[in-house]
Amino acid sequence: MRDENCIFCKIANGEIPSSTVYEDDDFRVILDLGPASKGHSLILPKNHYRDICESDKAVSEKLFPLAARIGKAMKAGLGANGFNVVQNNGTCAGQTVFHLHVHVIPRYEGGPAMVAWEPGKTDPEELSQTAKKLKGAME
Repeated sequence: MRDENCIFCKIANGEIPSSTVYEDDDFRVILDLGPASKGHSLILPKNHYRDICESDKAVSEKLFPLAARIGKAMKAGLGANGFNVVQNNGTCAGQTVFHLHVHVIPRYEGGPAMVAWEPGKTDPEELSQTAKKLKGAME
């Protein structure tokens, strides 16, 4: 299942050259062309899914273990002190290419602040109501 008009489908399936870090039957991991830090990688499924909500269970179950493997390699091979795993869904969440992909971004001591936010404030009643709405939507 591929989308002939999707640039990430073309990259994931080798039609467009990339700096490939890892490849198997389901994924190609490439270096991001606009990296947030040295070694910033993208995990691209070879099949087309618009976002994580459309992916199948088999692909979803492999994403986090693969991200961990890439992150460990960043620490061992690049001297990263940590890494972020980021997956955006929808325009308002920062998704710009509508093919499921996961960013694995190495972090270095003294590097720029990324993927950070100021914690908000809420009260127990609001948390309870929010949890109730989410539970209801998951049924």
